[in-house]
Amino acid sequence: MPDALSGLVVVDLTHVLAGPYCTMVLADLGADVIKIEPPHTGDDSRAYGPFIEEQNGGGRRYSGYYMSINRNKRNICLDLKTACGKEILREMIKKADIVVENFRPTTMEKLGFSFHELQSINPAIIYCSICGFGHDTLPEYSSRPAYDMIAQAFSGLMSMTGPVGGPPVRVGSSIGDILAGYQAVIGILAALRYREKTGEGQHVDISMVDGLVSVLENAVVRYTIDKEVPAPLGTAHPTITPFQAFMAADGKWIVIPIGNDALWQTFCTTIRRDDLFSNPEYLTNDLRTEHRETLIPIIEREMLKHTAQEWMEILDAHGLPYSPINSIDTVVADPNLRHRNMIVDIDQPRVGTITMTGSPFRMDKTPGSIRTPAPFLGENTVEILEQYLGYDRETISSLINERVVFTADCEDE
Repeated sequence: MPDALSGLVVVDLTHVLAGPYCTMVLADLGADVIKIEPPHTGDDSRAYGPFIEEQNGGGRRYSGYYMSINRNKRNICLDLKTACGKEILREMIKKADIVVENFRPTTMEKLGFSFHELQSINPAIIYCSICGFGHDTLPEYSSRPAYDMIAQAFSGLMSMTGPVGGPPVRVGSSIGDILAGYQAVIGILAALRYREKTGEGQHVDISMVDGLVSVLENAVVRYTIDKEVPAPLGTAHPTITPFQAFMAADGKWIVIPIGNDALWQTFCTTIRRDDLFSNPEYLTNDLRTEHRETLIPIIEREMLKHTAQEWMEILDAHGLPYSPINSIDTVVADPNLRHRNMIVDIDQPRVGTITMTGSPFRMDKTPGSIRTPAPFLGENTVEILEQYLGYDRETISSLINERVVFTADCEDE
């Protein structure tokens, strides 16, 4: 059975995280992703840790960061500052289905590869751009640089994340980048469906800030309806109570989300506090949320009567929702995550086995999978020029000698 996206060719001009994450998902689902990197340094993320030493003692170090988000891709090292390099890119675009980039809005235009120019090369091309504020912006936003932290701050997400009364806190992963990558994939798949019907390509314009604003959940309507500006609540939910983390007797934390009144009754019985269920101030979720300042301290004291493990056994016996707050070492060792191939071991040439996250797409016919490790800089240059573009060996040798294209290990030159 072919992979879901097999047969689709993606020209990947991305770097660091948001764009590479998008193209990694496409590659996991079977697309042929050809990652284009500049000579010598390549993608900026090749310089980001953690690093793994070369096994044969060659002294080189390779980025685990890069490897974790560039699997299943092929790599060509190409100097787009040269006229010949740009011509090679044009030939690649002619044969491609999708182009993905995450530069600032004006960069592709300066290179001579705006969406309008790409359409003239290939009218069916789907061009996906990912940046901080989007391509279609007010003039004062168009040239603003943006990183994940800027998106988290500007979107309002940081203003409602962190401890009660504390300073704003960045979410622990680069969620602005990653969410933009996923939304780019959704946009690309929708554009592919449209192209099936019409034969026309289109521009998928993804903004990191837009992405985070779109997942603010009920924060916007809480403000527009009640004029309440959401503030950090630690682990608590703004409108459901109790729905947060509690510390057990051994200092470990458990999240207990009591999402409805029936669960509340069971929870009160479980912790042997039926008096809380009969208390008129705690009868409904709205009342419990209104009186959370008196209710939560009572539950906190009850939770200190048992260890985390004891509480998990008690809650499990009563069918109540809970989870320990796992650290990453616990996540990596979890047997069910291993069973579902969400934690996988990959044989990475030159450095040995590395452990990374797998694909979350579990489909019975075309699941996401990891077929090849992340490529080295210039690893597939000759293969792509020869097999994808049809260049002969003499032409390829000439391009290498003229330093238009570069082969494996060009970072050592």
